[in-house]
Amino acid sequence: MTEGVQFKTASDQSLLVYLGRKVTLAAHQRVRKLLHLLESEPIAGVRNLHPAYCSLLVVFDPLKLRHGELEAILIDYLRRLTAVRLPAARKVEIPTCYGGEFGPDLGEVARMHAMTPAQVIELHSSITYVVYFLGFVPGFAYLGALPEALATPRLASPRRSTPPGSVGIADQQTGVYPFSTPGGWRLIGRTPMAMFRPEQNHMSFLTIGDRVRFTPITVAQFTALQRL
Repeated sequence: MTEGVQFKTASDQSLLVYLGRKVTLAAHQRVRKLLHLLESEPIAGVRNLHPAYCSLLVVFDPLKLRHGELEAILIDYLRRLTAVRLPAARKVEIPTCYGGEFGPDLGEVARMHAMTPAQVIELHSSITYVVYFLGFVPGFAYLGALPEALATPRLASPRRSTPPGSVGIADQQTGVYPFSTPGGWRLIGRTPMAMFRPEQNHMSFLTIGDRVRFTPITVAQFTALQRL
């Protein structure tokens, strides 16, 4: 399963493995399989693994491995990908209160696409999204693909602070801000669920490969869930 795979030196201690050039579920599955295989059968000298949409960044100890050596080992792993069986995807629902103070950009997004806010909510919550990878900040999951009709550019100027739980969209992605941080995604709602839980073994609520649905809730339901 090495066809179409490309290697690129990312630094003196990292190697980037491209498993596709477009964001597709097929490329995502290949990334997940390679990640799963490397986690279950670690390579001595490899320090960290960072999956993305179509690639996997492998960070290694340059005193123990060289780029060429690591590439040769990874080619052997790639040849075994077809035999890798991934665990069933976890299905997750994220209760979301859309609009108002929780979604200050909902009206603007609706106007940009000649929709009503209700239509934006219905479309956004009608899709089952895939967690492609986590990044930006701990617990932030990149979810796709947003319906083409909702594809919206980022804000021209990022906000200095985005409330925790804010549900945003950018281009063909959607995601939830795990805690207060600057951000340029357009905010259409907010969830009372914690996306990052440092006191738990699995600190990130979402993980790569999860299937996610956003469920519309009222302000009263948001308040009640926030108290739990």
